[in-house]
Amino acid sequence: MRRNLLLVASILLCLAVVIPAAAQDLSSLEKWGETVKAQSDGKEITVAMAAHPSTEAFKTMVTEFTDLTGINVVWDIVEETNLKNKQLLDIQGAGSYDVFMVDAFWMSEYASKDVLVPVETFVSDESITPSWFDYEDIMPAYRNGIAGANGVNYGIPTAGETRFVAYRTDLFEKYEKEPPKTMDEFLALAQFFNGKEADLYGVSMRAQRGIHFASGWMSLMYNFGGGFIDQSTIGTDNEIITATTPETVDSLQFFVDLLKNAPPDVGTYTHEEALGAFLAGKTAMWLDATALANQITDPNSSTVADKVAFVPTPTGPAGDGAALAGWNLGIPTTSRNQQEAWAFIAFMASKEKSVDYVKAGGVATRDSVFENEELAALNPSFGAQKEALIAANGLVEKGLSWIPQHDQINQLLDIAGSYGSSVLAGNISVEEACDKIQTDAEDLIG
Repeated sequence: MRRNLLLVASILLCLAVVIPAAAQDLSSLEKWGETVKAQSDGKEITVAMAAHPSTEAFKTMVTEFTDLTGINVVWDIVEETNLKNKQLLDIQGAGSYDVFMVDAFWMSEYASKDVLVPVETFVSDESITPSWFDYEDIMPAYRNGIAGANGVNYGIPTAGETRFVAYRTDLFEKYEKEPPKTMDEFLALAQFFNGKEADLYGVSMRAQRGIHFASGWMSLMYNFGGGFIDQSTIGTDNEIITATTPETVDSLQFFVDLLKNAPPDVGTYTHEEALGAFLAGKTAMWLDATALANQITDPNSSTVADKVAFVPTPTGPAGDGAALAGWNLGIPTTSRNQQEAWAFIAFMASKEKSVDYVKAGGVATRDSVFENEELAALNPSFGAQKEALIAANGLVEKGLSWIPQHDQINQLLDIAGSYGSSVLAGNISVEEACDKIQTDAEDLIG
């Protein structure tokens, strides 16, 4: 009899361990919070974040998170330029952080150094990830384009941008023009509007010598099939520079031809000056970051706020390939509180909380947010932003990163942008510039 009682007790003990995990009800924020609170027992996590609008939005949500889960959050907010070094130092020893805010362009290095835990570890576990988190709701361009490296995702996208075209609806209606769908149409429209009216130019873009010129060039380079380096060779013993391919040469020729229809000082423009020219009504079109759209539609900063619309980056001979960048939340492998860290990410970056997040100043990354009528009414560029992200996914589907994940990419971009700027200034030809980029880049990478 005693043996039977012991056997029953043993079975019940096993069931007590197994049943709660399988039977947990995570269907609502409240029930999920109760489960997390019971498991975490008031633990504290420390998050290493950039000084960024999304961070400020998360901070407005943290009281609700702590009330629900009992998990206290310590914030270490660092300027972007110092955040990466601080994270890499921490991973080497202290292990004091539980959540990292990670720039997409750090992902390749972080993957090679085993900095972050793959998100699949958490996303696929239904006992800790509620259905209202909805991983698949994240826009594919962000989910597959900025969150990982080598086919493995290490972060949950929480902020990002691509590039698109803003155009003056008053001018397009006046002259019965349609917004550009192709690169040929884009150039033709820039040429048409350039000088059409007093003090009016066709287009505004970033083109300052060096990295800014390279960044502007890359806004359309991939649409021509061009690139600075064969990305499939990065990290091998035979990295191949592709600055002299016909596609890359054609893309530079197009960019310079386009800039001939910009204000005469465009060679000094960063994204700020390019935006300023459009806000002042000096150009008919503008191509740059979606993150800047709010300034264009804000009557306090823009003279064209009530006469502007947006379209995706035009399709080129090689299809779509718009810019793609952004931020993620990830969990360092050295975190001692990974379950609590995931609870923080699951809450902050969930579909359930996404509208609150955007209203608080966060950046839209989810399909459902772009479809939200209330938010769309507050942001006239929402529809075009979603279309631009769909276009940007064309680059992801080709297996390409908008900024090649090379350790010396900044030097490569500076080389390309310096010679490209010399073409704009009339000092060398497009062909000469590409030859010089090829030679200097090959010397750089050895």
